[in-house]
Amino acid sequence: MSKIDKVLLTGKTHTTLSNAGRDSIDIKLSSPGSAKPAHVFDGIQSHPTAEQLFAGAWSACYIAAVGLVAKEKKVTLPPDLSVEIEVDLGQTGKEYFLQARFNVRLPGLAHDVATAIAHAADQICPYSKATRGNIEVALNVVTA
Repeated sequence: MSKIDKVLLTGKTHTTLSNAGRDSIDIKLSSPGSAKPAHVFDGIQSHPTAEQLFAGAWSACYIAAVGLVAKEKKVTLPPDLSVEIEVDLGQTGKEYFLQARFNVRLPGLAHDVATAIAHAADQICPYSKATRGNIEVALNVVTA
């Protein structure tokens, strides 16, 4: 697996469970250099980057996997749980690569329980399986 020397673009997501229903999620995409959401999946938005779309799809899949793991472990998830994924497009020499960072927020859960859920979700999420061993992925769990 190659490391990125120079990040060219970052697609960011912030994914939460929707208040509208337990099978819904809300995803917001940020543009590089902007803290404000550039795209919200409430309707058709023009021209999100490929990295934003990939991060959005991955975060939707991953947060669903978190729910499945929690249900299996009989753990009640906090209502304010969220998953933030950043996918970088970068370069090493003339080659292009991707890398990703996850911040999984499970406020109020014991850190060891939250970490176990986050890592188990990574094992069953199809996007995580597809990228495993192909790109660098950092997984950070926050419980505070």
